[in-house]
Amino acid sequence: MLRSKTLNMSTGNPLGLLIRFSIPMLIGNIFQQAYNLADSIIVGRLIGASALAAVGSTGSVTFLFFSVCAGIGGGAGIVTSQYFGADQTEKVKKSITNSAYIMLITSLIMCTAAYLAAPVILRFMRTPEDILPSAIIYMRMNCLGVPLVAIYNYSSSMLRALGDSRTPLIFLIVACFLNVLMDLFCVGVLHMGVFGAALATVLAQMISGISCLIFAFRTNPYFKLERSHFAFDKEISASAVRLGLPLALQWSLIAVSTTALQSFVNSFGTTAVAAFTATTRLEQLIQMPYGSLGQALSTYSGQNYGAGRIERIRAGFRDSLAAVAVFSLAMLVVMQIFGRSFIGAFVKDADVIALGGSALKLTSFFYFFLGVIYITRGILNGVGDVLFSFINGIIEMVGRIGLPFIMTAIPGVGVWGIWWTAGLTWTLSALFCVMRYMTWWKKQKRGA
Repeated sequence: MLRSKTLNMSTGNPLGLLIRFSIPMLIGNIFQQAYNLADSIIVGRLIGASALAAVGSTGSVTFLFFSVCAGIGGGAGIVTSQYFGADQTEKVKKSITNSAYIMLITSLIMCTAAYLAAPVILRFMRTPEDILPSAIIYMRMNCLGVPLVAIYNYSSSMLRALGDSRTPLIFLIVACFLNVLMDLFCVGVLHMGVFGAALATVLAQMISGISCLIFAFRTNPYFKLERSHFAFDKEISASAVRLGLPLALQWSLIAVSTTALQSFVNSFGTTAVAAFTATTRLEQLIQMPYGSLGQALSTYSGQNYGAGRIERIRAGFRDSLAAVAVFSLAMLVVMQIFGRSFIGAFVKDADVIALGGSALKLTSFFYFFLGVIYITRGILNGVGDVLFSFINGIIEMVGRIGLPFIMTAIPGVGVWGIWWTAGLTWTLSALFCVMRYMTWWKKQKRGA
């Protein structure tokens, strides 16, 4: 009865279940990424390359503060999925409420810290002076939306842990269309500049999060809570924090490394910043299928781990690896042919288009390694491999901080070292992820 609106992935064909579960998330992730694309395209086309650079220069540091909430939410989702796989209904319901407490506190702390630190961090990142005021405005406005994003992350992570990937999608699509319309109105009609673009995004995120949460309480049987379920549960909260903090630390380390890389990019001037912004936005879109599959694998492996069906996790990894290979090859071909045209959708500046188009041709050779990161990360996070999250974050941080100095110092490489850094970092991280997965699997076979 309770599982009528959920999906149990501990039985059935692994690839079929993963595709069924990940497709709604893929659509949702694409629409969520459309938030950033809408901001970038509308700002870049209606205001100019400098405004696009201002928006892009804040992305990595804003992600730093959002990543903490995302990590905590991910840990809470893992706990919930494992209880769900073990068919412990009361534990699932208590996990839903206790996860909310943790997310609320975390998001408020991050919101305050991000807003106050924005000017200092952006100056430390050597943001070009001509775009600094706009960058501060855009970052601060987005930081105010951290609690609103946390509401959506919380509700969607709980629903996905229960096998429901469709409900979050519905509200995300509506919010995305609202975001685009409000972007056009605030920027194109009211001429509110980057402030208007950020305001539109925050309002859309608010609608998405609150609507999704209300709908979950009204329709999902596991959200039919009684007073006893709202009591603080030390065991569940501790488990959520234990799994969530390493994830938060992992994403924070990645965010720190991307912030450092962004600082390095800033030193090459506004053209490089604008090109890097455009390529980053496009590659975030390319990552959506990888990310959706990784999220599906996290729930899939969490449920199967809770149910004690370890062999199914290996089958899920094998099938997912084949899917990643096919998609990566297709995207390599697309970027080689249409890379410059994609950059042209963001800006009219010929120099930015030339630089960004060539950069996409370079990084597309590394997409397969990027996909491998997502699927192994999804599995290892789902089974609660805490140490993996920490080490993986360190590897990506070392790559993004250390490699730019090495690559740009090579004669003839120069600014291209920025994109070589991205590709090589993906490669190093992917190799570690696979080795970690193989180590975990060997331990399972030995019964450790």
